[in-house]
Amino acid sequence: MKTFKLVPLALKYLFRYRRRYSFLFIALSFGFGIITFITSIKDGMYENVYYSAQAHYAGDIICLGYDHAIPFSSHLDTAGIKAIDDAIAETRINPSHVVKRTIFSEAGYLLYNGASVRQKYVFGVDWDNEKDFFDKLTYREAPKKPLAGDDSILISAPVAETLGARTGDRIFFEGLTRWGQKNTGVFVVGGVVEDSSLFGYYKSYISRNALNGLLLYSPEECSSVGLYFPGYRGMEKKRLALQNALEEKWQTASLVYDRDEIAGELAKSWEGIKIILLTLPVYLSEISDLLGAINILAYFLFGMMLLIISLSAIVTYRLILHERIRELGTLRAIGFQESFLRRILLMEILGLGILSLGAGFILASFLGWVVRFFPLAWFPSIEIFMKSEKLSPLYLPKTMTANGIITICVLIFTAWIPVFRVSRNHLTLMLNGGDL
Repeated sequence: MKTFKLVPLALKYLFRYRRRYSFLFIALSFGFGIITFITSIKDGMYENVYYSAQAHYAGDIICLGYDHAIPFSSHLDTAGIKAIDDAIAETRINPSHVVKRTIFSEAGYLLYNGASVRQKYVFGVDWDNEKDFFDKLTYREAPKKPLAGDDSILISAPVAETLGARTGDRIFFEGLTRWGQKNTGVFVVGGVVEDSSLFGYYKSYISRNALNGLLLYSPEECSSVGLYFPGYRGMEKKRLALQNALEEKWQTASLVYDRDEIAGELAKSWEGIKIILLTLPVYLSEISDLLGAINILAYFLFGMMLLIISLSAIVTYRLILHERIRELGTLRAIGFQESFLRRILLMEILGLGILSLGAGFILASFLGWVVRFFPLAWFPSIEIFMKSEKLSPLYLPKTMTANGIITICVLIFTAWIPVFRVSRNHLTLMLNGGDL
């Protein structure tokens, strides 16, 4: 009998014995729903922290310049920038957007009305080139006009509260020049960003030209060249291609894969400017390890659930087959072969598995909706894992497919042994309702 004729017959039998299958259906649905919920939350957390880091570091691949003469700030001169541009063109990796930023990350202070706040990062940006980024930020006090010029500054809401500053106020920035002397600038608060996360609390934005002037860099220089690409997969392959091309043009650090390796590379001695290529997973290596541990725990629980499901399936299926053994014997008596019995029985269990996956996904979606209402603000730095201050599940096709295939394979494997045994029973024994 052809497969398409087996399907309605298998579904008919599945519906007939639905009460017997109900416990197994519930166990399968619950197990798949829980693992889908946990893995989707983990994937959503990683995506949210990835895009938070992408906004913070300005790119999927970041080319950072380190000048041995300026230990407290990264620096790329015009020749180094040209080497990077040439390497990008040579490799044809085709970034969708290229961003140049100057980064000051040493003892920078914002001062206003007798109060001061230290800034871990002050970013010099090109307002026009990063307009889309600044348009997407969440503001407590939005800019009243498009950000432009060398006198505007964006600060975070917690910093604005500490200083008592609002949009339009003039505040002072104090930092160090490339030679180590103190320098100050006066800026007008152009907007207040609603960001109290790990990435946003102690950082502010001014124009690259203004920050270059304070650091005594030339106007064309910067600290980093960030490359954006559609999606966030395949970055390591692109980084390797860019590394190979850049090594022929400039002094380049070895490829690094976590923060410890970054520190080790920067501890080496060198002359002039050294360029190091980084991807966001390198910056996020510690967070990736944390999420990896969550993933291991999730699949450990999944394994335990599959074991329970397997034992339940063995018991449930033996009871169902014992009830149906005369019916199966009758099919054998009227001419159906053993292979047909096996196909129809496995088609039933496959149908049960598919229905259970659907129900499990509905359960996971419901749990994903419920978790959005959990108050998690008390957990330190949880904001970087959240989207719009809520945990958001991400249902990746690859993860969903893997979870589904594992569940179905375990179910089919568990059912195969009793199915094979009952299909090989002697016909007389089957018609008499004999043992499996």
